[in-house]
Amino acid sequence: MEINQGLSDKAKSDLLLVEEAKKGNEKAFASLMTRYRDSIYFMLLKMVNNPSDAEDLTIEAFGKAFRNIDSYTPRYAFSTWLFMIATNNCIDFVRKKQSSPIPFNQNNDAIDNITSNIQSDLPDPEETLINDQKIAILRKIVNQLKSPYREIIELRYYKEYSYEEISSELNIPLGTVKAQLYRAKTLLYNIFIKTGHR
Repeated sequence: MEINQGLSDKAKSDLLLVEEAKKGNEKAFASLMTRYRDSIYFMLLKMVNNPSDAEDLTIEAFGKAFRNIDSYTPRYAFSTWLFMIATNNCIDFVRKKQSSPIPFNQNNDAIDNITSNIQSDLPDPEETLINDQKIAILRKIVNQLKSPYREIIELRYYKEYSYEEISSELNIPLGTVKAQLYRAKTLLYNIFIKTGHR
């Protein structure tokens, strides 16, 4: 598996674990779960506001990710793919329960992980094609953003840079990074709504 050199060191480390996981290495699976379990759980907890549901959804998300790990390709960070799976599984759960809409704009962490509605289950080539098409749509929508918003979204989501790494890369204060990223996510979500790609 060729590793995208534009990814952060953490993302590259993830990819090495993914490669081992694809070979059936249980320790690699465990390492990935340990690395992301808490962040997935707390993101889901903020979405459903129920610890029991969040715990169940966390387990489901990792189950789906590991069942479909062979479909993952390093075009983007593993964590981005994993959070997409968790987010979309949660959206399906909320819709089935006919709950009130998820408060996208009330929590920064929740917005971080709801930038696209990409299907998480990829059991056949047709659904893989649909997934690729949705990723292409996401790319086109991101490209509609003006700089520096477009650049900061690309660094954060496609290259998985931390806030500190973005600050260093763009040579801007950390507070400015957070403010611009929040604004960029708001603009991005509004574009999703207007274009019907929520």
